[in-house]
Amino acid sequence: MTEPTAAAPAPLFGASDIRRLAEEIGIRPTKTLGQNFVIDGNTIRRIVSVANIGPDETVLEVGPGLGSLTLGLLDAAKAVVAVEIDPVLAAKLPETVKAWRPEAAEAFHLVLADAMKVTSLPVEPTAIVANLPYNVAVPVVLHLLQHFPSLQHGLVMVQDEVADRLAAGPGSKTYGVPSVKAAWYSSMRKAGVIGMNVFWPAPKIHSGLVAFTRREPPVTTATREQVFAVIDAAFAQRRKTLRAALAGWAGGAAEAERCLVAAGVDPTARGEVIDITAFARIAEAREAREATA
Repeated sequence: MTEPTAAAPAPLFGASDIRRLAEEIGIRPTKTLGQNFVIDGNTIRRIVSVANIGPDETVLEVGPGLGSLTLGLLDAAKAVVAVEIDPVLAAKLPETVKAWRPEAAEAFHLVLADAMKVTSLPVEPTAIVANLPYNVAVPVVLHLLQHFPSLQHGLVMVQDEVADRLAAGPGSKTYGVPSVKAAWYSSMRKAGVIGMNVFWPAPKIHSGLVAFTRREPPVTTATREQVFAVIDAAFAQRRKTLRAALAGWAGGAAEAERCLVAAGVDPTARGEVIDITAFARIAEAREAREATA
């Protein structure tokens, strides 16, 4: 008795498919929108696999472009909500999904919008998987984590240098504002590097995969805005000690030192060596002092 053969994987776009689709709608990738389309099916499969999407999940995809990653996500998830800013690309996407994944057409939801302005979606997403434009990657990730608490995990492909920044821990040379603010919402880790030749057009730098898992922010009486204000001030001049860097924020170096000591943070330390919980304690110390002033 012969063993049943496994079903062949559903087809994904190759380079010729991407170029043909682009030609059909008369578009060329633009640097303005940071468009670099994935032209390699194996890369799509790798991204979907690393993202660890469950069959009952709704995935949020930002910047689907011509739909390379969209098809792979539809194969893995219950539904996909795609947010696309380019009206020409957005108009083509539903047609492409119907042609390549007719059985999943009802599971695909398109939102024509700037991801930085989206605060509601037709379906509540549980995960985000996206190939993000390099120039807006960090603000988009932070915006979505802030406005969609239903996002429990995800995987984003960004410029490799940005991936290192998002995943960096205290003490690292790449640790900075993106690292600390991302840590408010989630734990982030570098999940791989993607070469240049799997894109059209090929970028001049490698891309990095960053995986995240949602977690609760630090327990604090300070608000997110108050904590983020401390982070911005601490890294505005990286070489300064926290006592000096936070002087403007606190109303003077002496006041900054009082807040730091109250928070249990060395005033001579620099911002790149302390974690998100310490920044929260600093913000809380100032609020407590103002409340009793």
